[in-house]
Amino acid sequence: MGVQFGSFDSICQTAALVICPLVGSDQGIEPSCYSRNVEISGTLIFQPSTCFVHIVAIIMTAIMIFHIRSKYTAVGRKEIIMFFYLYAIIELLAIFLDSGIIPTANVSYPWFATVYTGLVAATYCCLLINGFVGFQFAEDGTPLSLWFLRIACFVVFGVSFFVAIATFKGFAGFSFSKPIGLWIIYILWPLICTVIYIVSQLILVFRTLEDRWPIGDIVFGTAFFTIAQVILFAFSVTICDAIKHYIDGLFFFTLCMLLSVMMVYKYWDSITREDLEFSVGSKATVWEVKDPLLAGGPSLDYPEEDNISSYHGGPPASLVGGVSGQQLYQGGGRGYPTGAGY
Repeated sequence: MGVQFGSFDSICQTAALVICPLVGSDQGIEPSCYSRNVEISGTLIFQPSTCFVHIVAIIMTAIMIFHIRSKYTAVGRKEIIMFFYLYAIIELLAIFLDSGIIPTANVSYPWFATVYTGLVAATYCCLLINGFVGFQFAEDGTPLSLWFLRIACFVVFGVSFFVAIATFKGFAGFSFSKPIGLWIIYILWPLICTVIYIVSQLILVFRTLEDRWPIGDIVFGTAFFTIAQVILFAFSVTICDAIKHYIDGLFFFTLCMLLSVMMVYKYWDSITREDLEFSVGSKATVWEVKDPLLAGGPSLDYPEEDNISSYHGGPPASLVGGVSGQQLYQGGGRGYPTGAGY
């Protein structure tokens, strides 16, 4: 059975998604094959291998965020870092949902799954908007750019949150038996955002950059994203049966999605160059002084009296006509001394 528009039946029978226990019927849709669970201190942990990838994803995201924050003057730094913050939150929440730490029968599970769904939609919205930051429709890092990004992500999160909880609870005309709205948000929306992002970045590279190496990052990121979808929706059961239920397609899906997110970082890093004149780094900058006046080079031929300082026994300096105050008022006169005029 192939994927049908507005139906999670075939999808959830193949892959153990977070929303599968909440759609299709009162009992949800159970996958035909899923990864083995392990018992830790009397608690069953589902998808242990996938949870391990979630933890690795959080660590890698923290490293990428650290490097992004260190590029103080890079273009789109504040915009792209929001994408990685959202991704890290999703991975953290997925640990509790995929592992069964929050049981599917618990009354709080639909609400956590709703938040998860909203964050996924908001993250793809953030990626979509980041695709247009390089075109400078609004200057990056300005309040206009940042607040547009935040408000857009918040709106997408709010709409997705409402559609998801209305579908799970069956109110406002939504139904878990016909989750068309949820299907559009969970399946179709990420695909649309990803395609637009890829096309926009290809246009950006060909039209504005002389370097073509970033295209390789786009190709690898697209390949990882595509492989993730194909494995999850087409070969998850095959993998699960072949490896005796130790891992399933969700493990490879999560791993490939992590690699695709890492390629987003790699691509952004390759097209941005930090302005070293205004950057503040951890390494000390070595400045080469070429001005002979500052570098202690050969001095100019100044009169000897100009080189005498009060620190070396000479008369005290002054800003008044090149003479000192003591010379100015010497002898009780108020005029300039003889020979000290202009």
